[in-house]
Amino acid sequence: MGGVTVPLEIEQTQSAEETFAVPEPDVPWVTIVHNDPVNLMSYVTYVFQAYFGYPKDKAHKLMLDVHHKGRAVVSSGTREEMERDVQAMHGYGLWATLSQERQ
Repeated sequence: MGGVTVPLEIEQTQSAEETFAVPEPDVPWVTIVHNDPVNLMSYVTYVFQAYFGYPKDKAHKLMLDVHHKGRAVVSSGTREEMERDVQAMHGYGLWATLSQERQ
């Protein structure tokens, strides 16, 4: 008699290591400062030095990225820290946003 063929299902089991794997840490958040037609380059450099404590060379490089590339990532950390930094940049009159950094 002709029988019905039933596909064989293979059960895949997870190892104990896969079952209890520690989740990867959260992807960090970043503060991005965007170029605007209002603030002077020297002022933006000053803000990066005053708020973030960056040395003049680093602050100047970030300012040039903002000016030439239209934006620069100026800090990274937890969402709460980046929300604080964005608010601070707004307080200085700079246009800033936060984003979750993609790897």
